[in-house]
Formats: sequence, C-alpha cells, structure tokens
Amino acid sequence: MTPPALHFLIFAALLLLSKTRAAADSSQTEYTLTNPKLPPPNTLSTSKKYEGSSDLVNLRYHMGPVLSSSPINIYLVWYGRWPNYQKLLIKDFILSISPAAAAAKPSVSDWWRTVSLYTDQTGANVSRTVLIAGEHSDHLYSHGKSLTRLSVQQVIGTAVKSAPFPVDHKNGIFLILTADDVTMQDYCRAVCGFHYFTFPSMVGYTMPYAWIGNSAKQCPEVCSYPFAVPGYMAGGGPAALKPPNGDVGVDGMISVIAHELAELSTNPLVNAWYAGEDPTAPTEIGDLCEGLYGTGGGGGYIGQVMRDNKGRTFNMNGRRGRRFMVQWVWSPVLKACAGPNALD
Repeated sequence: MTPPALHFLIFAALLLLSKTRAAADSSQTEYTLTNPKLPPPNTLSTSKKYEGSSDLVNLRYHMGPVLSSSPINIYLVWYGRWPNYQKLLIKDFILSISPAAAAAKPSVSDWWRTVSLYTDQTGANVSRTVLIAGEHSDHLYSHGKSLTRLSVQQVIGTAVKSAPFPVDHKNGIFLILTADDVTMQDYCRAVCGFHYFTFPSMVGYTMPYAWIGNSAKQCPEVCSYPFAVPGYMAGGGPAALKPPNGDVGVDGMISVIAHELAELSTNPLVNAWYAGEDPTAPTEIGDLCEGLYGTGGGGGYIGQVMRDNKGRTFNMNGRRGRRFMVQWVWSPVLKACAGPNALD
C-alpha cells in the first residue's frame, strides 16, 4: 500500500468517526424546553408547600446529626416481586448521585450538591458520595402484602438477618422499596414515602431508614405525578407527561426516593433540619418544594423542564445515559427551591 493511499484511508476513518460522534452527541442533546401547566397535584401536604423563595420559611437546625460520614452506604431491601429492569433503573438513579458518576449536565449529582450544603453543629456537610453497599430481595413477601409503619421494621429485621447486613452505624441507611402489589398504612391517602429510624427492639439497633412504594396500580395520580393525572381530568384538560424511562410507577417512584433520601440525609434522627415545632410531623427540605421541577414553577406549572424527540419529559441526567424527572429541594443558601436545571 502506498503512503498516499494510507493517508486517504486514515482521513476517511477519522471523518467517519467524527460524524458518528457528532450524531451520538446530537441524539443526547436533542430536546426542547417546556413548562406545561397541569392540574395541581393531589398533594399530601398542601400546608407544607412553598413555591419559589420565601423569608417566611423558618427551616431551622435542631442540633442533631446529618449524614456527613462518607460514603453514605445504602442497604437496599426489595420487597415483593421486582423485574430486573426496574431494579436497574432505580439503582442507576442512586448511583448517579455521587460526583464520580459520569453524566451530562444538568445531572443528578448536581441536584445532590444542594443537599450537601446542609451541615451539622461541627460544620460537616452531608456526604456527596452515595453507594449501594448491600441488597436483599424478599420476593416471598415474608410479612405479607399489607404493611404498617411498624411491620416495615420487621421487614428490615428479616433482611438484616437474611442478607446479612453489617451493623453500619457510621455510614449506613436502609432503603425499603415495595412492589406495586404491596399496600402500606396511610399510602396514597397521606404518604408516598416516609423516613424514620429503626427501633432496637425490632431490628436490634438504631439506624435511619426510608420506605417508598410503587404506586403504579394504586395511586399513580398522587404518587407518580406528573406522569399520571386524576381520573376526573380524563378526556379534558392537560394530559399527563410521558415519563423519561417509560415506566409511570418507577419513574414517579424515583422522585419520591430522591425526596426521602434528601430528607433522610439532612434529618436522619428527626432532630436536625426541619421547619415547624412538631418533630413528629416535620416540614423538611423536600416538602418545601413538592411539585416543583424547574424554573417558573407554581400555580399549576411544574417549571421549565426538557422534552426529548419522543415526547419524554425529564429535568436531569444520570449515569449510562439515563434521564430522570426529580423534584427540587430547598437550598439553605438561596432560601428557595433549587435544582440543577434552573435557568436563573
């Protein structure tokens, strides 16, 4: 082969590679901005919701710990039957929180940066790094398909013994995720998720935990908003948005997981960051921004978000090319709801 011919082939290969990369980049960034007006969410905490900024929000620090030890180790409990693709989607979100996760901007890691602004009394910030340290699948519904706030601790106790999970007082938290055929006390009526801490009498020791359910078959219009709207809106008014990963229940669940992880990290023992005088019903950093996903939110608008060429709606990017729709959280610096896709 003569040198000119070799040069030509190298040039042609580089040109083809350049076009391929450009096409890939184009497919990743091809989206439009939108601020859809939807019927207001059937919110579970209307009295807690503050849109935009406010000097009236008295979010105070009550001298308790935050999750400052790095990394935050999540011990996942899958309760019920979970398809692998749903597990992978949720784990991709969790693993997108850490700064090491490679993702386009605006990213899940950028969203967590607001959470990491919260400190304890020593000035230590909430950790930026979140890992999945262990998993347990309870596909036989060891405590039945109807759970209570107390029996969910029995679920944790079973997982601790079966996995087994280590006693990880310094870095650990439990995350219990229930399948779409599992009911929970007050689910849909008063909560989409909650967090608390385990009792030694139930689990053997005290450790923070959060529970979130898949609402797909029970109340998607409540817990998977804005990917489902109330039934009375069918046939008239704004339609529900298309979820970024095509799963109304799990895409909606991911925003609730984000909400609970943010609050668990800043108020793990219910004595750190919250507003109000009642620690048994605290207004926390996720509650203050419920239903807000972008700039210009409020009054029925969810805020400026992105829509891809297939009509799927999202407001941040994650690892492995994933896209997610996650509510904003309250910033202690801006004294306003904040997110990585903010336009101002």
